[in-house]
Amino acid sequence: MLGMVLIALPSFTSAQTNLRTAPSGRATTEVALAPPTPEGQEGPPPLIVKIDYGQPHARGRKVAGALEADLGKVWRLGANAPTTLKTDVDLVFGGTTIPKGTYMLLAETTVGAWKLVVNKGSGEYDPASDLARIPLKSRTLASPVESLTIWLIPGAAGALNGELRIAWGTLEHSVEWTVKP
Repeated sequence: MLGMVLIALPSFTSAQTNLRTAPSGRATTEVALAPPTPEGQEGPPPLIVKIDYGQPHARGRKVAGALEADLGKVWRLGANAPTTLKTDVDLVFGGTTIPKGTYMLLAETTVGAWKLVVNKGSGEYDPASDLARIPLKSRTLASPVESLTIWLIPGAAGALNGELRIAWGTLEHSVEWTVKP
């Protein structure tokens, strides 16, 4: 029995020495929308608005909202797999209606004002599948953000609105969102 353990141990140790961390992790941000229910009663499950994205890190590289190689084009807004928006409700981003469903989010990274690209695809980017290009407000940050971070910030308690913020490096981009009545 002891011999079997010693034989298995080298292959386990060998597998461990080949491990390495992925350069980017995954992150999510979400808002739960729940209708009011009478006290003591259970209501329906909340409706969710969720963004899932690959979270690249600057690691000493120059980042102005995106890496230099991603500026001036449509960028997948994250690392590795596409960034996705899944919404159980119709939303309005900056005056543009986004019906409930699942979408890819990208960014048109032009010099100056960026645009949030909402795309009906789920894999490779195809501009023919763009649902909308929504202008983003931009501002320079006082302190750089090391890791790409996306927030869905809810409005005041009970409000069906908020702000989407995207920050990495020295820039932050944002747009207001509301639940479509």
